Amino acid sequence: MGEGATVTTCHHMTRELHIHTRKADAVFVAVGKPNLITGDMLKPGAAVIDVGINSVTLQDGTNTIVGDADFDSCLETAGWISSATG
Repeated sequence: MGEGATVTTCHHMTRELHIHTRKADAVFVAVGKPNLITGDMLKPGAAVIDVGINSVTLQDGTNTIVGDADFDSCLETAGWISSATG
C-alpha cells in the first residue's frame, strides 16, 4: 500500500469479472472453481497467483488437480503465473 496500490476484491456477486481482471497488474484467485480465470480475462503482462486447488475428473476417468486459473490460456497472456499444484 506504500506504493499507492488500489486493491479490488471480487466475489460471487461481482458482475462482469473480466472488466476487473483486465485492469489488474496482479490477480490473486482463490475461489474453488476450476479454470475460472482465462487468458482473455487478463491484462497482458499481469501476474497470476493461483491459490485454488480443485480435483477434476478427466474424460478417461482419471482425476487431476487444477487451479482456479486456466494455466495454459493464462500462460499466453500473463507475465508471471504460479502453478496451483506447486
